[in-house]
Amino acid sequence: MTLENQLIKKTFYETLMEANEKNPVRVLGEAFLAGHKDQTADISTIRFAQGEVYFHHKDYEAAIFKWENVHNDLEPWAKKNIADCYHEIGQLSTAEEIYKSINTESSVLQSEVALQLFSLYIDQGKLEKADQVIKKAVSFNPDYPNVTDIARAFFEKHKDWKSAIELAVNEAVRTESDHWFDILKTYAEQGLTKIFEPHYFSKCLAVLYRVDQTRFEQIVQALWNSYKNERSYFSWLKEFNHLFFNLDASREQSWKELSELYQETYFELIDGKYLIKELDEIIPNILTNWLKIADDSHALFASAAVLAWSEKFPSSISSEVVNAAENLIFHSRNETDGLEYSLTLFDSIVKWAEAQHVDPGHRFRWIIRELVDFEAHHLVVAGTSGNGKSAFINSVLGENIQTAPTSSAIVFKGDDETEIRKISDEELTTFSSFHEFQEAVDRRLNKDFDNTIVEFSLPSPILQENRLVLMDTPGFSDRNDMEEALKYLHFADSLLFVLDANDPFTEQEQEILMLIREYAPNLSIHFLLNKIDEIYDEQEAAEIIEDTRSRVRAYVPQARVFAYSSRLRSRKQQNDLAEFLKNLSRPIAEDDRIEKILIFIRQLINHLLDKRAEMENSLADSIKWNEEMVAKLGGAIHQLTDLKEEKARIIKRTFHKVLEEIRSDLSENIPKILRESSDLIREDSDFRKIHLELNDEMNRRVHAYVNDKVLPKLYHSLQEWILTANDELHHCQSFLDEICDGFNAMYGEERLKLNCDFKVLDDWRRDADRMTSGVQMEKVNIFLRRTPYQILLKSAGKLFGAFQQNNAMLYNKYKQFVENQDYLDVTESIVNKLLLQFELFEKALERDISIFFRNPFDVLNQTVEETKKEINEKEEELEKMRSNPETYRDPLTLFEVKLRQYEWIAISAKRVLQV
Repeated sequence: MTLENQLIKKTFYETLMEANEKNPVRVLGEAFLAGHKDQTADISTIRFAQGEVYFHHKDYEAAIFKWENVHNDLEPWAKKNIADCYHEIGQLSTAEEIYKSINTESSVLQSEVALQLFSLYIDQGKLEKADQVIKKAVSFNPDYPNVTDIARAFFEKHKDWKSAIELAVNEAVRTESDHWFDILKTYAEQGLTKIFEPHYFSKCLAVLYRVDQTRFEQIVQALWNSYKNERSYFSWLKEFNHLFFNLDASREQSWKELSELYQETYFELIDGKYLIKELDEIIPNILTNWLKIADDSHALFASAAVLAWSEKFPSSISSEVVNAAENLIFHSRNETDGLEYSLTLFDSIVKWAEAQHVDPGHRFRWIIRELVDFEAHHLVVAGTSGNGKSAFINSVLGENIQTAPTSSAIVFKGDDETEIRKISDEELTTFSSFHEFQEAVDRRLNKDFDNTIVEFSLPSPILQENRLVLMDTPGFSDRNDMEEALKYLHFADSLLFVLDANDPFTEQEQEILMLIREYAPNLSIHFLLNKIDEIYDEQEAAEIIEDTRSRVRAYVPQARVFAYSSRLRSRKQQNDLAEFLKNLSRPIAEDDRIEKILIFIRQLINHLLDKRAEMENSLADSIKWNEEMVAKLGGAIHQLTDLKEEKARIIKRTFHKVLEEIRSDLSENIPKILRESSDLIREDSDFRKIHLELNDEMNRRVHAYVNDKVLPKLYHSLQEWILTANDELHHCQSFLDEICDGFNAMYGEERLKLNCDFKVLDDWRRDADRMTSGVQMEKVNIFLRRTPYQILLKSAGKLFGAFQQNNAMLYNKYKQFVENQDYLDVTESIVNKLLLQFELFEKALERDISIFFRNPFDVLNQTVEETKKEINEKEEELEKMRSNPETYRDPLTLFEVKLRQYEWIAISAKRVLQV
């Protein structure tokens, strides 16, 4: 045991004892006495040893006393031991002060003091100081036994992952020890390392690559996965690929896990979630490194990815790397499931499109589903117009289905039940009748070709027995027809070109054939020589058949030519046809179908790119159309406002005229009635009460006149007024119905309903009945008024009425007074009271007419607001689309890159097979 180990363990005293001596107290006591006698002896050394013995016997006070009197080169250790004693007896602050006062050049002692301080701070709960002192101890002397393990345990216990990871990285770089690299890998696998920026690990990874490439791959994988889905993921990809690019890695080494990781990452990055500007600095390095280390199971994908990316983004990858990919791709083992990858790509595009609120279309879904059916052989029947193609198809199906040239692609499939469906980009519908189907596909009724597929399922032995799917295309009459038919050539497993035996294989048909071969070079093409029955000479017919066969094989050497008559239904011809079709239905090669699926995926991508332009144009058109509708709706609102004001003016004026007539009648006749009341006065009247009798009679006569004559007349006038108002308001409704029909025609739906509130008329009728059904008039003070003359008459009547001889004089005076009064005030009062409710009704007409028009106004104004809101929403959407076109375009570009990668894989498979 070395001296430093003895000092650490406090066993230095053993060096002063003889072998087999078991009583150190006695031995050291005797030595101490001998030392006192010998002036040259080192008493401090003996005291130091005695202190150790006392310490082990927990006599800390004696130990402290002994160590305080050590004054030689052991003094720093003695001070450290004194602090240990205070630590043991719980005087922690004293112990801390002594530890910190020790000044020594011994790295061992310094480390021990640090560890003791660390332990002391733990006991005190001073974790921050403990952290500082242990980090200092590691930094000063990391090789000191257990110091790094103690530090790691402390950091992990208190979840100080930053410090723990820093310790692991530093020790891994310093010691190049598997132990520390494994610890770092564990942290990475737990996701703890992502708190550091990726560049922090570069030096550590470079060291590990040199030391142990297997562990390098493992820790890279752990770090890679920890950064995935984190903000710093792209930083990791940039940093690591820059580091790895400069390392001498190659396919000579085994990089299976890393190669797999590259493949997963590459596919994730180009899955439509990121923009190209985010990837243009990352993907080239990823592909370069991937190709450099790709193992056999990934070499094909890596090389295809490099070629696909470099084609789309020239100069992004060095020519040396591209050349290496070209050499590698045709020497790689192809163990990929091309069908699965292709269908996954298709599904990814469809899901992405749906997330963008763009319908990828039922047509593409239907085509892909059909192509996946490897049991069915797709035979496309094509040819120029007038060659009897439809008649041939009818004869095959055994039904007169095709009565005219078709404007759509029609797919005939054998099934137990008959069902006809229309598959378009927008919808999938079922025809309700055969007649409806014929109208939909008749070329004579549909001048433009319909971009749809009609799926016609029917019981057909020849289709069912041969698992044959027959597709009829529009006839080839011009370039547009060709383009429509060429769309579906890649749907075909083979093509049957129908020729007219009267003029077979014309120059036009030769040009069409060349175009088909150019468009689908691998398509199996055969020929049907139709209308052979029109050649009456058998020898001539045989010569035509042989000549046609010779001519078509100059273009298509493997082509078969079958002579056929759609008119003749002989059993032999039908058997020969069945055999011919059976021979055409060769087994389906999966590679061929995958190639077709990839072609239609490319068409889907182009379709979605076109959809984007259509969406922008549609939004712009919709905004413009809605703005025009707002203007039209505003015009309608102005028209309705003018109409309301006009009708209100007419209806109010007509009602006011009725009231004025009644007012005039009352003003003219009430004074007459009151004057005529003089016939009540006779010479024998009791002039003491005559004024009361006159007042009552006048009120009675006025009331009778109002109820018997005025109100019936007024009722009749109001009914006529209501009829007039009814006509006017219904005219308004008719006008609004015309407006409504016009707007709904423009909207293409029953969006507006401008119904007025005719309950207003019912309210008017009810009010008219109520107001004219009779009135209870209050008695009016007509003859009891306190005018001077009336007072005089009443006084005279009371004074002289008792004397008979005065009656004649009173009679004349009363009669003269009643007949000569104008009664204007009384008449005006009666008329005002009588017509008050009618005047109130008249004032409410404006409100009632507004109620009548309220719903149309509400509907029009609400429609204007909804349209303006729609305009704003579409303007925002259009602005977003135009300001960030890459958010739509870039994902499709990346899908196209992935598609091109699969195309390269398909090409390599064929080249390998050819080799």
